[in-house]
Parts: sequence; C-alpha cells; structure tokens
Amino acid sequence: MDRPTADTEAGPVEGIPCRDRSVSVFRGIPYAAPPVGELRWRPPRPPERWEGVRRADRFGPMCPQAPNEAAATGVDVPMSEDCLSLNIWTGAPSREERRPVLVWIYGGGFREGTGAQPRYDGENLARQGLVVVTFNYRLGAFGFLAAPELSAESEHASSGNYGLLDCVAALRWVRDNIGQFGGDPDRVTIAGQSAGAGLVNFLAMSPLAKGLFRRAIAQSHARYCRDPELRYLSTSYRRSADAEDSGAHFMRVHGARGIRELRSLDWHKLIDGHDPIDTSVETGGTAGPPLLRPVVDGWAIPAGYHDTYAEGLQNDVDYLAGNNLDEGGAVPQSLVNALRTGRRTTRPGSPPVHVTLEQHQVAARRKFGPLADEFLRLYPATTDDEAAEAAGRAARDNSRLSTYLWGQDWSRHGTGSLHTYFWTHRSTEPRGACHGSEIDYVFGNPAHGTGPWTEEDHEIARTVSAYWTNFCATGDPNGAGLPHWLAFVPGADSVMEIGTQFHLIDVADPERTAFWLRFFDTQQAW
Repeated sequence: MDRPTADTEAGPVEGIPCRDRSVSVFRGIPYAAPPVGELRWRPPRPPERWEGVRRADRFGPMCPQAPNEAAATGVDVPMSEDCLSLNIWTGAPSREERRPVLVWIYGGGFREGTGAQPRYDGENLARQGLVVVTFNYRLGAFGFLAAPELSAESEHASSGNYGLLDCVAALRWVRDNIGQFGGDPDRVTIAGQSAGAGLVNFLAMSPLAKGLFRRAIAQSHARYCRDPELRYLSTSYRRSADAEDSGAHFMRVHGARGIRELRSLDWHKLIDGHDPIDTSVETGGTAGPPLLRPVVDGWAIPAGYHDTYAEGLQNDVDYLAGNNLDEGGAVPQSLVNALRTGRRTTRPGSPPVHVTLEQHQVAARRKFGPLADEFLRLYPATTDDEAAEAAGRAARDNSRLSTYLWGQDWSRHGTGSLHTYFWTHRSTEPRGACHGSEIDYVFGNPAHGTGPWTEEDHEIARTVSAYWTNFCATGDPNGAGLPHWLAFVPGADSVMEIGTQFHLIDVADPERTAFWLRFFDTQQAW
C-alpha cells in the first residue's frame, strides 16, 4: 500500500491514510530536540536530523504529568520527557494546494494533556479543507518552573515559560515545513480551549510569536483585565519574583541544592498528583490558579493584559473567542442536587459553584463587599434552588460581559476581525453545555462516538465546524447557508449565541451590566 510522504527540514517522513483515504495523518514528528539532561528547563532547540525516511504512524509520548491526570486523557501512549512532537492531518492532494492551517493547543490546567487525545483528531476538519496540527508542550514543573538560578543562566533573565516557548517552536516548525503538507504558512490559525485558550491569549501578546500566525481562537476564556475571575482561570499569570520564589521552594522540597541537582533527578520524581494551588492571589473567593503557570517575564510575555492592550503591543491578528453556558460556576439544574450532597474538592483553576442559599450569600459578601446588597437584589434568592439559579445567572452574566469588555480593550488598537460567542447547546451528556463541550462539535469527535447524537447534534456540528473552518480560511466565520454572525462592535452589548440557537443575544440587561461595570471599576487591572 502506498503511504503518503513529505519532506521536513530534519528529514523525510512517511504517514498513513486515515479512514477516509482522501486524508492522510502524520504522527509523532519531532519539532524540537528532546528537552532532557542539560536541556531540561531551557528553551527548545531545533530537532536533530535523521537518516532515511522516518515512519510517522504513531503518536509520540505525552509529556510528563501525574499518572491520574495522564489516565484521564484516555490515551494509550507512553510518557516521556522526549515528548516534543506534533501530528498533521491533511487532505491536500499536493504541496501546491496551500490550504489554511489550524494549530490546536490542548487544555488541562498547564499540567495535563496531549495532542494525541482522540477528541482532537483532525480527520473531519481536514476533509473540510483545513490542514490540522496538534502538538505536545511541556507541562507542570517541566513547562512552568521558574527559579533565580534558571533566570540567571538565561540570556533574557527569564525562566518559567518553557511550555509557552514550546508553542512558539511548534509554530516556527509549522511556518518552515507545513507547505510540504499542502498547508499555507501565511494562513495559520492557533486555537485552544481552557489552558489552551490561555496559551492562545499569551501567544497573542508575545513578540516571540509575531508573524507566526494570522488568526486566533480562544475557547474559554478571554477575560477583562479587571475581572477577578481572570486571576485563577486559564488566563492567569504570575510575576517573575513570585514565580522564582515558588521555584526555590520547589527545589528545596525535592532536596536539591541547585538547578544542576534538580536536572539530575529522574523525571518521575518531579511529578505528583497534588495539584498545588497558588494561594497568594486574591480572587474574590475560594478559587485559586494552578501554582505552575505562565510568567510575565519581560521577554516571552513582556506585560500583563492591561498594559499590553492599553499600549497596543499585542500581535494584530483576527480573533474569535467565547464562553459556555454551564461553566465559570454555572451548572445545569440536573447537577445541582449531586453538587449539594457530594464531596467537593478544590482544583486549581476551577471556579466555585454555589448551590445553596448560604453559599450564594456568603460568596456575595466576600466578593462584592459594599456592593453585596445590590448584587443580592439583582440576583435574589430565598431558597437553595433559587440560589443555585441566581448564582448561575450571575456567573453567565459575568462571563459574557467580561469577554465583551476584553473585546473592547483588544479592538482599541487592533485592526483584525473580532467575533465573540456564547455556546449554549446541552447534548445528551448530563453535564450540559459544560467546559469543553463545544470541542466535540468543532472537531466532530464526541468521546463515545456520534451514535448518541441526534440529527440536531449533527446539524449543530456541521454549522460550528463550518464557522471555524471559514474563520481559519478568511478571518470571517460566515459562509453560504450559515446563520449570519456579526462581527464584534464596541458599544453594541451583544454576543452571538451558538448551539441551541444561532443569533445575537444581549450580553446582560442594562441594570446588571451597570452593576458589573461599577464592580470591575473597583478592581485592580491585571
């Protein structure tokens, strides 16, 4: 059987046909040298050349992560520090085709995930005309450890952004090689969900990524710089001094007297399942960000959101961003009773969920202080059920308005297109339109196959994936036969609902909008 081949700068590769023989997949292609030994906690270096044709029929190992988190990915691939590889799906009949490229960045709180996850299989999108790329980036301590000694050995006095630098290296590889797979290096879109969306946001602010992509898609979240939710979600970052302090503590905990000793430890000793939370960040509630996350270091990420957008320092790209109905602390009614009676654990980066009257009122007093009475008047409750509904409505208003205000800040100096959405479709899954549920409809790969899908699910998937495909191609999600999606307009106070319906909805009613604006004005800009 003939196998597809392509040339890369490090040597030729041989892929395999997909189920649809018009699409080929190339798996496990190294985009950087193995970050092992002396290369642990250093910026990625180019891959080493290989002799002959490299078989690209298997996914590369996932990057080190806690065993329980690796198991949650549902992927049967080994784990190794030698993990910086990527995967390509293409239906281009020749290298002259020049199809738009989608580079997907997985989520997982900066501590788990892999580009081999079946939900991210690119065959369906490749059949629609995209070249799809997924890749691995370093996680946890391997990707986001900062320390004074590491900063001192860096020519940029920087440490802690190795996972982000992996993303930049993957994009450089795409720029230099994707043409051999029928992709257009001048039409690259980066996209991601949760922590993947956070990395999309940081790449959009990083001068190191300038010119490496033309468009960006952030699926949960893009948040306003004065929204305290930003501080613990995937949008959160650390300052260099704080990151270095926590890195020094990490070194002591692992019995290392210096970075040389830490580099000599077996990688298994540097992972655990404790999921540390950064308790030093005031978030207005009980939530906290993951301790190990990107760093505003003055180089890879020169400044925070407020300063970057105020001065127009971001990369001027087309953007598409949005949030989901049942996330950010909002849950469907079907889960409320279970949440009241079940044991709850605090996970880094996860929002608090308030499903009792006491929780709703206590959280309001803590978060809003002198504005709490007004909040409780706008989101009233006298029973536990009313409180769960009110807290959910508040969370949804907060997320829609926060992304709207982010859009105003982004577009103040940006000239690219901007489209925002609110995903509302509740499938047969009991978790509703939960965090990450839209991924199944973008890629057409639900976890248990499309068997349980109704014809409505299939039609929604066709519409959503067409929006994403069109945006990657042109910067405009609209196309023949699709409900029209108006571009973001500052001052319009509206957002595109996608999922249950496809139309414009209000961000929030005027009175609640005015309240949130007053509250945000009391908050520190990040």
